[in-house]
Amino acid sequence: MTSLSVIARVRTDFPEKFGLPRQSGIVPALTGTVVFEEAYRVPDALRGIEGFSHLWLLWGFSEGFSSQNEPKPWSPTVRPPRLGGNARMGVFATRSPNRPNPIGLSVVRLLSVERDPALGPVLKVAGIDMTDGTPVYDIKPYLPFADAIPDAVGGYADALDGDRLTVEDPDNLLALLPEEKRAPLTAVLRGDPRPSYRGRPGGGEDEREYGFPYAGYEILFRVTGGTLTLCGIKKK
Repeated sequence: MTSLSVIARVRTDFPEKFGLPRQSGIVPALTGTVVFEEAYRVPDALRGIEGFSHLWLLWGFSEGFSSQNEPKPWSPTVRPPRLGGNARMGVFATRSPNRPNPIGLSVVRLLSVERDPALGPVLKVAGIDMTDGTPVYDIKPYLPFADAIPDAVGGYADALDGDRLTVEDPDNLLALLPEEKRAPLTAVLRGDPRPSYRGRPGGGEDEREYGFPYAGYEILFRVTGGTLTLCGIKKK
């Protein structure tokens, strides 16, 4: 069997998974860059890609492996975050990172193909759900005639779409961020970036302050009922 090669890495504003959207495309304004490994910085390999609006990225989870890079034992059932971490589903009925093989699949919008003097061709993409440095194993064009299924059914996930929280910024902390980073962060916060067992039915009252790194800043917030209030934005 031929082993997989890392062909590229995704550069994003999220060094950790806390705060990341749980699926690609949920926050369309979140952007990233696909930087190819040196052996794959070949412009001809991207010939024609500009004609596609979206791409499939096949990538690797960091979860599911130990510090020695050895696979952890897999479980046939997992607790999907979208169900509050309380209900078990079959691993193949979820998109949990805890899988027999730690492989992720995301569809992203292709914004542009740029030529970097040092890095060669790079892809600017939007709708990311990956941490900074995520390895990419393959890239394929999204084909609307084959990949879009209008009458598809999303199972238990269909009832969990949409924003969950109202975001309040009483001290105008968002103004501390570069302007292009404000709208994507607000969309992330509306989706409720907390661990799913917090503030859900059975999770009790949530009184703690949360924080996560984003675009070189530490984002601090609290949630009361259906309202998320920004408490601080600090340069890291």
